[in-house]
Amino acid sequence: MTPRTALVLWATLIGLLAGLWLVWTAREVLTWIFVAVFLAVAIAPAVGWLQRHGVRRRGIAAGLVYLAIMLAIVGVLAALVPPLISQVNSFVDAVPGYIHDLTKGRGPLGFLETKYHIVERTRQAIQGGGTGSLAGGAGALLSATQSLVKGVAATVTIVFLTFFLLLEGPAWLERIYALMGPERQRRWRGIADESQRVVGGYVSGNLLISLIASTLSTLVLVILNVPFPLALGLLVFVLDLIPLAGATIAAIILTLVALTQSVTAAVIVVVFFIVYQQIENHLLQPLVYGRTVSLSPLLALVSVLIGAALGGVLGALAAIPVAGCLQILVSDWYSQRTLAPAPP
Repeated sequence: MTPRTALVLWATLIGLLAGLWLVWTAREVLTWIFVAVFLAVAIAPAVGWLQRHGVRRRGIAAGLVYLAIMLAIVGVLAALVPPLISQVNSFVDAVPGYIHDLTKGRGPLGFLETKYHIVERTRQAIQGGGTGSLAGGAGALLSATQSLVKGVAATVTIVFLTFFLLLEGPAWLERIYALMGPERQRRWRGIADESQRVVGGYVSGNLLISLIASTLSTLVLVILNVPFPLALGLLVFVLDLIPLAGATIAAIILTLVALTQSVTAAVIVVVFFIVYQQIENHLLQPLVYGRTVSLSPLLALVSVLIGAALGGVLGALAAIPVAGCLQILVSDWYSQRTLAPAPP
């Protein structure tokens, strides 16, 4: 190995390590940018539709779409928040009664005390913590406050980033396309259009599936007279956005709440979620992922597991459309390789 080759290798290694360090240091900001790009790609078809139907200026079209989204969010909150607050207050008022029944070994959860002595174990754990538990509680409160402030800052940043990407994204893409030849430009325009279709279709389809799950769950809870149906239905909507695993988590939570009402209600909730998950997994999700993402169930599951391991809930949400876009790139590369002329 010549000294020049060794120097190039060391410089490449140092540059790679420096790049990885920069990515790790700015991982939160990069996550915000990724979310903003994802949302901009999902909203862009609506902006394009307005531009094709009379609203020529892209800024006005993006503003109208943003206004429609904000009005929809405000309408949902106006319809759900008052009864949700009422039900949460009722739940807070009912908690002492639940605890009293638990300590006396009565009610659906009384077996936790009669068989496992959960109250005494909890009391011993609290007493054993002593001052350390108070310090831990203060630390947890400070951490929760910091997380709340960071969440608000992230939300505001993502909202503005998404809006600017909607405004300037097409112009930047055109600048990039202008650097390519006609053949490559046509190829990459097709990849971008197909990726946008995958992301937009996935987002709209996933929202529709979650809305169906939330509505049906709320109706079942109301019929069974389970407390807090609207709050639990909203929880189902949020959890069902997580592909493949979200409905299972929601089923466990709703079954535990239904158990406070009666064992029969809990059994009915379990049966409902088993039946619904079969319909969702074998009918609704294949329709969405098959038509928009074209991913097999195995690849969808693997991508969700990898996304959850890398980015938590956010990674699980973005895993399937990212996998769909990667599949588009791999398919395009394979087709170009297949059609390329053989070397002499």
